Amino acid sequence: MRNRTFGLAEVVGTSPDSIESAVSSAIERAGKTMRHIDWFEVTQVRGYVKDGVVDHFQVSLKVGYRLEDV
Repeated sequence: MRNRTFGLAEVVGTSPDSIESAVSSAIERAGKTMRHIDWFEVTQVRGYVKDGVVDHFQVSLKVGYRLEDV
């Protein structure tokens, strides 16, 4: 196995539906501008309440990606 080097980025995903949807939207969006995403770590979960009900979820993620070989 070769030695690999990884980068780390922080992103926040949101969804009116669920925490899982917020995670998925964050990873899908990050994948449009970042290559070689290999893993993520949920670092924070928040929700926004409007008029006494949950309006949407916010999830902070650390996203790990492989740096390209040079």
